Amino acid sequence: MSDAPASFEFVPGDPASPVILHVPHSSRRIPADVRPGIVLDDAALERELDHITDSHTARIAEAAAGLAGLTPWRFVNRTSRLVVDPERFPDEREEMTAVGMGAVYTRTSHREVLRPDGTDPQPLIERYFRPYARAMTEAVAGRLAATGRAVIIDVHSYPTEPLPYELHGEGPRPPVCLGTDEFHTPSELLAAAREAFAPCGETGLDSPFSGTYVPLDFYGKRREVGALMVEIRRDTYMTEPGGPAGPGLSRLAGSLAALVDAVSG
Repeated sequence: MSDAPASFEFVPGDPASPVILHVPHSSRRIPADVRPGIVLDDAALERELDHITDSHTARIAEAAAGLAGLTPWRFVNRTSRLVVDPERFPDEREEMTAVGMGAVYTRTSHREVLRPDGTDPQPLIERYFRPYARAMTEAVAGRLAATGRAVIIDVHSYPTEPLPYELHGEGPRPPVCLGTDEFHTPSELLAAAREAFAPCGETGLDSPFSGTYVPLDFYGKRREVGALMVEIRRDTYMTEPGGPAGPGLSRLAGSLAALVDAVSG
C-alpha cells in the first residue's frame, strides 16, 4: 500500500441522488516524482498553476453539496491538470494537442515549454488518466444502477481575459458559461441551469468553452446520462490569478445547489 495521497476522490452523496459534481481542475498538487519532468523552475511553476488551476472550484462544489436538499456525489481530481488533464482525449481526437495541451501538457497556458519535446505521455496516462477514467465510468454506472439516470455537472472556472492557449477565446466571456453537448444536455437541464445561476449575472452558452464531460462508455449512447459544464468567470468570486476567494463564492455555491435541487427530483 502507498501512503501517497490519492490522485482523485469520489465523495459519496445521498443514495437517491443521480447527480455527480465533477471537479477536474481545482488542485495544484504535483507529485514529487512527476515534478522533474516539468522544465519550469519553482517560481515559474507557481505562476503557471495560478493561471491554469480552476482555483476554489472544489470549495464551491463542497459548499453546494452541503446546501443541496439531496446531497450530490462529488468526483474531485486531487492532482493538478499539469500531471494529466482527465478531460482531454488521450489520442489524436484531442484538438488541444495542437497547442501542446492534450492529456499530458507539453506547453504552458502562455505556450511556453512545460515538458521537453519528445516526452512520452504514456507513463502518465497509464498511471493517472486511465484509472481516473475508469473510476468516473464506475461512478456514473453506479448512479444509473441506483436511480436509473445520472447527471454530471462539470465545475470549472476561467480567467477574465483570454490566455494564449485558448483556441476559441475571441467570443463572449459571461459571468457563467454553460457548456453543452447535443446528445447529453437536454433542454430542461439547460433551462434549470440558466434559472439557478441568474443571481450570478448573465449566463452564456458554449463560449469561451464548449462541450461537457461524459465517460466514453456512455458518450453518445445513453441518454439517461445528462451532462452540463459550468464555467465560472474568476473575477466573480476570487482575486486573479490564483488569489483568495471572495464573497462571490457563497453566491455561486448557492446557485450550484439550486441547480442540483432542480435536477435531483
